Amino acid sequence: MSLFVGKTVLVTGAAGGIGQVLCRHFAGLGARIGAIDKSDAVLSFVETLRLDAYEAVGVVADIADDKAVAGAVAQITEAFGPADVLINNAGFVLRATLQQMAADDWRAELDGNLSGAYHCSAAVLPGMQERGNGAIVSIGSVNGLTTLGHPGYSAAKAGLISFTKSLAVEYGRFGIRANVICPGTVETPVWADRVARKPEIFKELVKWYPLGRIVDPMELAKAAAFLASDDASAITGVTLPVDCGLMAGNVVMSSELTLEEY
Repeated sequence: MSLFVGKTVLVTGAAGGIGQVLCRHFAGLGARIGAIDKSDAVLSFVETLRLDAYEAVGVVADIADDKAVAGAVAQITEAFGPADVLINNAGFVLRATLQQMAADDWRAELDGNLSGAYHCSAAVLPGMQERGNGAIVSIGSVNGLTTLGHPGYSAAKAGLISFTKSLAVEYGRFGIRANVICPGTVETPVWADRVARKPEIFKELVKWYPLGRIVDPMELAKAAAFLASDDASAITGVTLPVDCGLMAGNVVMSSELTLEEY
């Protein structure tokens, strides 16, 4: 398929588990990839993309720093032209509970998960507005829809949903669309510490998911590509759970209330 031939797609958090899958999927659809990450691992990852004959540029930048973001976007624009698509994927968690959290933790989680998406969006919007076309897809979380722990991260992801709606309403007249995907549990390297503490964690978590499994990163990449493509040309301001049914309802509680096996 060649949905994105001739288009420049920026992906933040590109060196992470989901980020790498996003980059490879969009590259496979013909896109030129601008890969941004605060880890210099993004540079070696981009080299693997080039070895596979994909067009890609990697830039090390912390998206919490607006000046670093502006520089990164300028570097990618110089190589490939202005961004047609931005995937706000970067994110992280620090503290599992409010009791564990200090003020610096709170600020860091909001900066990395919400303010960073603002900085990146602000950097690409002028070019999209000038062309009269563009798509922004942000990777949120089911944590932004209900309480599932990690309160700083969750508050930021809830804010990301509101920010996305603001983008959709304010910039729609310029042909710019903005949508947010809310994944459920996705098995990526970010889970390594928790798996080390509790190796059976994924087996225990699946009971909450109506599909009886957790999300594969490629399923997120496919959803992001759809929302960024012309196939979704009338879709903007939407919050799309990609969560194996988690937000549809509580399957465990339902079975206990009805005394029926679901």
